[in-house]
Amino acid sequence: MLFQTPTQWAILALVLLLGWVLGLLSRSGGKKWKRELAAERASRAEERKGYEERLRANDARVEASNRRIAELEKHAPAGVGASAVGAAARGGRDDLSAIKGIGPDGEARLNDAGYHSFKDIEKMSASDEAALEGRLGLAPGTIERENWREQAATLRSGDREGHKRRWFS
Repeated sequence: MLFQTPTQWAILALVLLLGWVLGLLSRSGGKKWKRELAAERASRAEERKGYEERLRANDARVEASNRRIAELEKHAPAGVGASAVGAAARGGRDDLSAIKGIGPDGEARLNDAGYHSFKDIEKMSASDEAALEGRLGLAPGTIERENWREQAATLRSGDREGHKRRWFS
């Protein structure tokens, strides 16, 4: 049916015209979606505003905490509970994370416990080890089993290559 009759063309034109008119009359459906879009945008704006307020409040808490830490570090006796930052400022800090089994987090916890140098680790007694293991939440005997004191002595002597060969190969 490639050829249409004039009547079929007229009906087709009327259907198209009727569809166009009905589309114009039902524009309220478009308004509904616009209202929903505006409501969604307002909701997102409120969420963003709440997020930014929480972010500012968190930043203020962090800043207050940092000021408090700095104040405590000023008044802390040397080597007793001072953080790694305070020890580094005093110049008596070694990289304890070089000892196998400590790592960066362990180093920070050791610094908080008052251990800042290889010499501090090296001169620990068995009772110091047990107390430190309890404080750090390590299994009993971990410090001895991982030879922290011997590693600290090797590192304090400056033999980093020997330390790597012995404990990391």
